[in-house]
Amino acid sequence: MGSLMSPFLLLDEMGPVNYGPKQAIGAPSHPHRGFETVTYMLQGSMQHADSAGNSGDLNPGDVQWMTAGRGIIHSELPHPDFFDAGGVMHGFQIWVNLPAKDKMMEPRYQDIPSDDIPTVESNDGKIWAKVVAGEALGAKAVIDTVIPIQFIHYRMREDSNLTHKISKNLNCMIYMFGGQAEVSGKSIEDGQLILLTEGEEVQIKSTEGAEFLILAGPEINEPIARYGPFVMNTRQEIHQAVIDYQNGTLA
Repeated sequence: MGSLMSPFLLLDEMGPVNYGPKQAIGAPSHPHRGFETVTYMLQGSMQHADSAGNSGDLNPGDVQWMTAGRGIIHSELPHPDFFDAGGVMHGFQIWVNLPAKDKMMEPRYQDIPSDDIPTVESNDGKIWAKVVAGEALGAKAVIDTVIPIQFIHYRMREDSNLTHKISKNLNCMIYMFGGQAEVSGKSIEDGQLILLTEGEEVQIKSTEGAEFLILAGPEINEPIARYGPFVMNTRQEIHQAVIDYQNGTLA
């Protein structure tokens, strides 16, 4: 999908998976450079730890926004209590590209508990929104992003209509993970994604109810060189990232 998804590099829906006791899996220690990872939990519990000394638990509704910048090594593993008991794990991980001028910035980690993330309902109670980044329904996110990002989790009840405002210069995508809706006249169902690049307002209509993410951000009109956990602008920069990791100087 290339530039239409810029600045987003990845949207990964994790689950839902129902793990038995001592079956849940995660991501052991691994490096990143040149972009941001955003993890949003809906069900289950994870633990984060990184080379900068940050650590935190991710429980339902929580968000972890990690800016890898010049380099960080981290792990994301099931919380020991969840691992022992088992249960449903469901969430999202999103990779956000950084402009060349920010790719080697100092790493940073933002751990935002669910209670600190604004939620809002429409006047008729048919629309619910969780404002992870950006603004929606008059509510503004608390998170600090390197580039302007909208990340909204919406729930729509039956026979509801929503107008979501997006700045003209932002690419937008909508990922449906429950129900069905019409987005600017186009039908989208559970598990489908639609890309939008024009217009300041998105019209969404649902007759049976819907749950989805809206992600929007500015296109980064720069070359992308990507290798595993590294996202830079040139192959030479990727090669240097690998060398730095192997030499123990990445983070």
